Amino acid sequence: MEPGTILLFVAAALASLFMAWVIGAGSSGATPFAPAVGANAISTMKAAFLVGILGFAGAVTQGASVSEAVGSGLVEGIALPVGGIIVVLLIGAGLMAIGIYTGYPIATAFTVTGSVIGVGLALGGDPAWEKYVEIGAVWVLTPFVGGGIAYGLASILPRPDVPEDASVPLLAGIVGTVVANLEFSFLSSVGGTLATAGATLVPADGLATTTAISLGFGAIAAAAVRWDIGRDQVGGLRRFLLALGSLVAFSAGASQVGLAVGPLFPLLEELPSVSPLAVLLGGGLGILVGSWTSAPRMIKSISQEYASLGPRRSISTLVPSFLIAQTAVLLGVPVSFNEIIVSAIVGSGLAVTGGDGVSPRKLGLTVAAWVGSFGLAFGLGYGSMFLLEL
Repeated sequence: MEPGTILLFVAAALASLFMAWVIGAGSSGATPFAPAVGANAISTMKAAFLVGILGFAGAVTQGASVSEAVGSGLVEGIALPVGGIIVVLLIGAGLMAIGIYTGYPIATAFTVTGSVIGVGLALGGDPAWEKYVEIGAVWVLTPFVGGGIAYGLASILPRPDVPEDASVPLLAGIVGTVVANLEFSFLSSVGGTLATAGATLVPADGLATTTAISLGFGAIAAAAVRWDIGRDQVGGLRRFLLALGSLVAFSAGASQVGLAVGPLFPLLEELPSVSPLAVLLGGGLGILVGSWTSAPRMIKSISQEYASLGPRRSISTLVPSFLIAQTAVLLGVPVSFNEIIVSAIVGSGLAVTGGDGVSPRKLGLTVAAWVGSFGLAFGLGYGSMFLLEL
């Protein structure tokens, strides 16, 4: 390989690391624990530390599906050259950095997806309409589904006729059942999930066994939360909230790492000595460092400026956030954690305080930033490649 080509590959890797750092400092580093910080369940600095560790773990164990989609599923007919990949990553990271500096959570998924499509189409690629419909459906439905579920949960949890020693453990049981069915790369040899791995240890085989093990996970989670709330209601709610924040942070790493390293995946065909796992490790490390060094600013912005959060409302926010995030990982769709969390915060806020607990101005500017970031990233990507080819 010629020295000039090697330098381009190194530049692309550095741009990817910078993008991972920005993601850790912004969306995946700030949003998962923002509700818990708002509920005073954990300090801002401790949240940044934990989200870095958990985001790294999610990136390594679940990050491949979204990475592959971003790398080769957004434009058909071509593979992005090294120069195009560098442009994509610099545009995405640059817009994200602006969001971090100003305190407005720019959607990473919007900027990277827009820039990849813009660069790819400028180079003569064909639109991947089927994938665009799938991505668009997730992006459009997320505020309604996440906000709707959060609204419903926030309406139920404070009611006196729905005791919390029953409602909250039920939520824990649902979350535990979902966790049992998450796909992990290190479990691929035994079906990919904790439930299928457990089924290999049981003489009986089939769907019934896997279902029983999944429900068993849920029952254990529900029983543990019920016991904890029974002995200390306030402390139990906060500990459950922290557990949810941890799961969302893990899911954030799994989804968001693909936005940083996904564009590099097509290059691996020319570098057979570099494995996808090594790329995911690098991306996870970048997210970890970003979370530790710069996430506190965004955590504070989301937890204190968007709404007044309490433990119950925060639980209502994080349950749908976790479910939507893992659905996106399963589908291999790049999704914005800013959109997920903010939508859920707004939904729970409307249930608890009507419009008083949400800042309309802040929310309006954030939505405008989301929409504008996709269009701007697309335009910059397309225009950059057009100029480079002149």
